[in-house]
Amino acid sequence: MKYYIIAGEASGDLHGSNLIKELHHCDARANIRCWGGDKMEAAGAQLVKHYRQLAFMGFAEVLKNLPTILKNLAFCKKDILQFEPDVLVLIDYPGFNLRIAKWARQQGIKVAWYISPQVWAWKESRVKAIKRDIDKMFVILPFEKAFYQKWQYDVEYVGHPLVKVIDGYTPEVELKQDKSIIALLPGSRKQEITIKLPLMLAASVNFPGYQFMVAKAPGIEDAFYTSMLAAYPHVKTVTGQTYSLLYSATAALVTSGTATLETALFGVPQVVCYKGSAISYQVAKRLIKIKYISLVNLIMDKPVVTELIQDALTAANITTELGCILNQPEKALQIKKDYAALRQLLSQGGDASAATAAGIYQLACNNSCT
Repeated sequence: MKYYIIAGEASGDLHGSNLIKELHHCDARANIRCWGGDKMEAAGAQLVKHYRQLAFMGFAEVLKNLPTILKNLAFCKKDILQFEPDVLVLIDYPGFNLRIAKWARQQGIKVAWYISPQVWAWKESRVKAIKRDIDKMFVILPFEKAFYQKWQYDVEYVGHPLVKVIDGYTPEVELKQDKSIIALLPGSRKQEITIKLPLMLAASVNFPGYQFMVAKAPGIEDAFYTSMLAAYPHVKTVTGQTYSLLYSATAALVTSGTATLETALFGVPQVVCYKGSAISYQVAKRLIKIKYISLVNLIMDKPVVTELIQDALTAANITTELGCILNQPEKALQIKKDYAALRQLLSQGGDASAATAAGIYQLACNNSCT
């Protein structure tokens, strides 16, 4: 069978790579073409475009790069038609993928979606387009099945793929330091790193008894970090070792997104840091209707970890909240207890990648027989 997969971010590359491995188990003759990253290519797919060429964050940034986005859409449609897949598989990345899904439906192409867009957070009306254009939706957050049922749309909860990834993780090289490690995860895009990392670094000087280490984003050149780190010689960096860093960390400062969940599954108490451009934040604040910004708090429906958002994200506030984790053992212990409950919730669907691959393969088989 032929599968065309589109992932537009680093997290999609990770989950897409595990999905590709499982598709090859289901279908020994699988021919897979993708938009994604190095991990998906290494798993056995032919890479068309790297996510670094696709990732535009925030409303202002999308408008600024609209001509590039439109060119990518046109190229993608042409490439799909030439490939003639049995199934088109979309992984998150809703701004782009919803448009591709609508077009694919018009072409009569079967469409599966793995990792639902966050329609429960904003633009709930997008569910109408999802019902119309998506043949099968595989969701990874436990509350999403009930959300879609409200719209009379049956989806399959497969559990979260990160549970298996992190459960099976063993560091090739353990990061041993003279001091306890504080992990800094400032994001995967230059624009968010530029905003958040300087604030994290400014807070680091208040904790001389700890070793602060920055996880550099894949695909971003070392020179990008040089100016920000120049005034902080006590701070170290790692490249391609984010999981090793979390495996060894005592606490973490983490940008919002999938990284908050990864940090939780490693059992590392964290402070969640979010700050966007002023325009993007003001627009988002008027549209987004969720209580929390981190996946940890959203899934647990309570403030398990502290969130410092926009104006609240200052070096002083980071210092205060990180100090609470490090100096109040009962706070760190409670966070870890909540993390254990979170893990149980995310494990209920089983092996997410295997279950999704089986469903996609079945969709491809059904399509080829019709």
